[in-house]
Amino acid sequence: MSKLNRQKQAELRKQVKPFEKSNGKTSVIQLINTIPPFFLLWILAYQSLNYSILLGIVFAIISAGFVVRMFIIFHDCTHQSFFKNKKANRLLGTITGILTHFPFEKWKRAHSIHHATSSNLDKRGTGDVWIMTVKEYVEAGFWQRLAYRFYRNPIVMFGLGPIYLFLVSNRFNRKGAKPKERWNTYLINASIAISYAIVIWVTGWQPFVLIQGIILFVSGALGIWLFYVQHQFEDSYFENEEEWDYVKAAVDGSSYYKLPKIIQWITGSIGYHHVHHLNPRVPNYYLEKAHESTPPLQKATTITLLSSLESIRFRLYDEDNKTFVRFKDVKMLKRKLQRNTISISSGKPSIEK
Repeated sequence: MSKLNRQKQAELRKQVKPFEKSNGKTSVIQLINTIPPFFLLWILAYQSLNYSILLGIVFAIISAGFVVRMFIIFHDCTHQSFFKNKKANRLLGTITGILTHFPFEKWKRAHSIHHATSSNLDKRGTGDVWIMTVKEYVEAGFWQRLAYRFYRNPIVMFGLGPIYLFLVSNRFNRKGAKPKERWNTYLINASIAISYAIVIWVTGWQPFVLIQGIILFVSGALGIWLFYVQHQFEDSYFENEEEWDYVKAAVDGSSYYKLPKIIQWITGSIGYHHVHHLNPRVPNYYLEKAHESTPPLQKATTITLLSSLESIRFRLYDEDNKTFVRFKDVKMLKRKLQRNTISISSGKPSIEK
């Protein structure tokens, strides 16, 4: 990378730095317009079941949107960006971890690794969606290819994914977790169990399972979608360790997901993902302002609700052409390679003659 590029990168990070300071008043207002409405909508969903199951489902789905917004607050706390005070971030992160069913310390660690290695082909595996390159897929055995195809199936990823996330992945500690991380997970699990028992005692198990099940499934599917789509657009940046660059990974490997204002509000402006990866200390409520105030960031790949649907087709990363491809594209590439090999082989005798 040239010296000029290095200078531009340093200047870009300098331009964003003023937005990394949290605002206590804004943070408190965001808590007020997020957490109480979630509880109110939950109660409305429960009360509505006495008149209409459909209405109860509608309130539950809306409530799921507030869980997504609550998760963004949790997410900011893992980056120490929601409040200035580290202990306040950890306390709120644990509370919102209970409400969103995410273990604070465990997720904080995995997500920090994700930020430090995003788009690095040699450091995949922690906090990432599973991505194989074309070469890896072609060289993989039958069972690994089958597992990968199963994992990347939209029904599995967005249908079974939320169930696995909330019931399995988030409930157990990783091997080798430190005591602080383990006990935080135990605390959050115990708090969830106790709160479930109380709510079931008050409402009955059937209304609880219907409402909470819908909330977790919808919010989980939305969360997985946001995480998936903002790194897996057609020309997303990926490089091996020796060529990998943090700023390029942030700006070229993360998209600007341009969403309607109401969805942007519900998702805590996380669509400005390129800004977030460039500087994770910028709280969610300043991401848009940082984007609008920094012209180079406005050149990031922009995707919309409609165009983002194309990412479902992207399965493998083609290192040679620096782009995502479909499974059927790999078959075409293999056939083309075979034809070229046959052509070269059949041409040898004529050359030798």
